[in-house]
Amino acid sequence: MRKDITVTAELRATRGKNEARRLRQGGRIPAVLYGAYQPPFAVSVDPQQMERILHSTSGHNTIFNVRLDGETAPVMIVDAQYHPLRDQLLHVDLKRIDLNERLRVSIPVLTQGDAKGVKQQGGLLELVTREVEVECLPDEIPEHFTVNVIELMIGQNIRAGDVALTGSMKLLSSPESVIAHVIALRGEAPAAAPAAEAAPAEAPATAEPEVIKKGKKEEEAGEGEAKGKKK
Repeated sequence: MRKDITVTAELRATRGKNEARRLRQGGRIPAVLYGAYQPPFAVSVDPQQMERILHSTSGHNTIFNVRLDGETAPVMIVDAQYHPLRDQLLHVDLKRIDLNERLRVSIPVLTQGDAKGVKQQGGLLELVTREVEVECLPDEIPEHFTVNVIELMIGQNIRAGDVALTGSMKLLSSPESVIAHVIALRGEAPAAAPAAEAAPAEAPATAEPEVIKKGKKEEEAGEGEAKGKKK
């Protein structure tokens, strides 16, 4: 998404760790400016401006202007390096953008509404894919896509192919990629199983003594008849 932001870049005379350390102490960070069939330049930029862009709603997809030696060009931040412990921005790569050429970008996908499968059936809405990849002109890059999940019931889903595209947008992600679906909560279905399992277990326990008693009575009756015959 293009925004009316202009960042001033300064050429770096030298490179290396010492130069990078000196820049950071002076309130700037090293960067590389390249792309659009022009030579790359080692430059320095204001890290606070870079942080504001990276943490904006459009993030890495923000197209802004960089001014270098009196010339201005639209760019995007394609890479940002942070200190592993202090979470401090150390370096950025800036790519010049040709506004007439299509770009390949990843766009976040947000959900809207409360799924019926959650409210009526007690299911769980699960987000499987949080962004989709599209190709479009730079001025048509959206901040995000929104999908409505209200009608989703348990077992139903929304896929990447269901995302509404506009303008020059072309979907690059697989159309079958699941964005969100409603699933049944685990452990709820087998809740009535213990009672069902107890019924057949009790039947043999009560039936078996009856069979034994019956067998004993028959044996006693048989012994009585035998004694009567002997007499």
